[in-house]
Amino acid sequence: MNYTEVKISITPFSQQTADIITALLAEIGFDSFAEGDNALNAYIPSQNFDRQKLEHTINATTFSSTLSYSLSAIEDQNWNTKWEQNFSPIAIDRLCYVRAPFHEPKKHEYKVEIVIEPKMAFGTGHHETTWLMLKQLFSINLSNKNVLDMGCGTGILAICAEKLGAKSITAIDNDTWAYQNTKENVKANACSRISTTLGDATLLGAETFDIVLANINLNILLADMKQYVKCVANNGILIMSGILKQDVKTLIAEAQNNGLLISETNYKNNWALVIAKKANKP
Repeated sequence: MNYTEVKISITPFSQQTADIITALLAEIGFDSFAEGDNALNAYIPSQNFDRQKLEHTINATTFSSTLSYSLSAIEDQNWNTKWEQNFSPIAIDRLCYVRAPFHEPKKHEYKVEIVIEPKMAFGTGHHETTWLMLKQLFSINLSNKNVLDMGCGTGILAICAEKLGAKSITAIDNDTWAYQNTKENVKANACSRISTTLGDATLLGAETFDIVLANINLNILLADMKQYVKCVANNGILIMSGILKQDVKTLIAEAQNNGLLISETNYKNNWALVIAKKANKP
């Protein structure tokens, strides 16, 4: 799969502007991001790239900084080489260590070690929202729980859930690349209780889950909220991220409109995580 790289120069550079652009581009199909040299590099499968959508997204919001962009094509092989060269391990306190296969293991220094093959799928732990989701998993009881990971990306959250004792995990993503990468990473981590499916929220039926994880983006979270609520078991929880601080009120309002109770919000830089609970019906 070939990718299109969009380099957005931000003058003067603002982290808040970079975060807002990241969230907006994720909503139109960009799935990987990297920062450097006062710019944001965003990546999208070339077949999904729409220059008109890009320009509309950039121009529809007023920023304090001046934006300009350039385009370049990245072939599959070249991209993986570049990605591997820039992939560094991630440590979340002393709880979780995420590394690539070519990094030295540190199994005895962290509660959980996760091996992620660094490809294009979103979710290597580097982004704040993945970091927030991973850390949150260590704060809840996953033992013998049924878990749903919507928009699983690399499968990192599903893998962590199994390592923390989840009984079964269903991992769903609508991107073929992410679906394949999740399957590879499930095998690399010797997981046996993760079922990986290609698709979206329309696949959700009558099955319910104790814990639903959704690290996607605001538009999809809002659009699919009703399906998520239906598949959360009574007294179950829905953990959502992929949103900016400024969008928390909007997400909470939609969750409450669907009968959920908000139990917690957490933040890292400009990004947010929201935990909602489905109250037991009388």
